[in-house]
Amino acid sequence: MKVVFMGTPEFARRPLEYLYKNTGHDIMAVVTGPDKPSGRGQKMMPTPVKEAAAKLDIPILTPESLNDSAFLEKIEPIGAELFVVVAFRILPENLFTLPPRGSINLHGSLLPKYRGAAPINWAIINGETETGISTFFLKKKVDTGDLIYQQKIAIGPDETFDELYLRMSDLAGPVLGKTLDLIEAGNATPLRQDDSQATPAPKLSPYDCTIDWGFPPINVVNFIRGLSSTPGAFTLFRGKKLKILRARPYDKPLSGKFEPGHIIPDKKHLIAAVASGAVEITEVVPEGKSKITGAEFVRGYRPEEREMLSAR
Repeated sequence: MKVVFMGTPEFARRPLEYLYKNTGHDIMAVVTGPDKPSGRGQKMMPTPVKEAAAKLDIPILTPESLNDSAFLEKIEPIGAELFVVVAFRILPENLFTLPPRGSINLHGSLLPKYRGAAPINWAIINGETETGISTFFLKKKVDTGDLIYQQKIAIGPDETFDELYLRMSDLAGPVLGKTLDLIEAGNATPLRQDDSQATPAPKLSPYDCTIDWGFPPINVVNFIRGLSSTPGAFTLFRGKKLKILRARPYDKPLSGKFEPGHIIPDKKHLIAAVASGAVEITEVVPEGKSKITGAEFVRGYRPEEREMLSAR
């Protein structure tokens, strides 16, 4: 089947490579974002999907706007039977209805749960033990299209966003391959989503990433796991941003009463009080510094008894 693949980040790169190398489907072109400045030197860098497409010698389109008439004039003559969308922009209706077989999207949750831009983050933050990958036909309303195929995926008890993101990206290729085979053979039986079971997974803002120490240990740990390392959970220490990458519930009894956010005295571990207990912080990134362990933070910064980790 002739397809056009649309995607931008690392999550989309791996399924693109899988479809090209492991299926008989013909990727006629790739649509991705324009190059953007990156790093200290602000060097113009291609998206991960563009890098992969260039190595595979697949024609590439990088439109600034999906409504641009010049872009539509380029993509229509390609003659794709289907558009495949993974971690890309919202397609206008006149674009996603262009191919005769329609357009499909791959989403990182078991839809209708976690509709939105950050399904993997929110699943971990909310303490889910299972998530999945869904493919569906695009509709005008985001993430509401009829389901084609789903695969369940267990979430490890200590798994972070970064780890689950890459694991799901690896699994996305075979899921897409199965979906395309079903469509090509005429065996896809789209299933309408139950909107009453829908839950949101909105894009995370910097404000959403501030750690609230007033929750129980498991909630704080899940929040940190769900944001590590992108976009990153953080707190303030001595007025500077402290990004926290890993933490775990502290299972020893506390010697005294501590307010949420208080640092509990310990010469070898970084321990912070939370509601009804404490958490041990095991990996951090101080502002302007490299990643270090909680023990290295204690040795280097020597936090005083009852110093605070705070939201502001």
